[in-house]
Amino acid sequence: ALRGKAVLLDERGAMSSSPEIAALIAKCRDEGTKELSFCIGGAHGFTDELRQQVKAEGGALLAFGRAVWPHALCRVMVAEQIYRALAILAGHPYHRL
Repeated sequence: ALRGKAVLLDERGAMSSSPEIAALIAKCRDEGTKELSFCIGGAHGFTDELRQQVKAEGGALLAFGRAVWPHALCRVMVAEQIYRALAILAGHPYHRL
């Protein structure tokens, strides 16, 4: 069950930089999105139907490169990117631009 707008972490998604992920979060914030769900796919990824649904609803597909990552590592990577994006948006020097 997806809550709010979805961001699917999918090997077929766009490879975005940290500032681009920050811009995505800012865009959702500025559009009034109350919840943003970052979703990690299962062993076989996401269905084409879900990918199309998320895109149609204004969500996004992101990839952390072309490699497939284990869930535990992916959770850490997405948490780091969310933290980094919020630091960028707050103007904190955490991220070197």
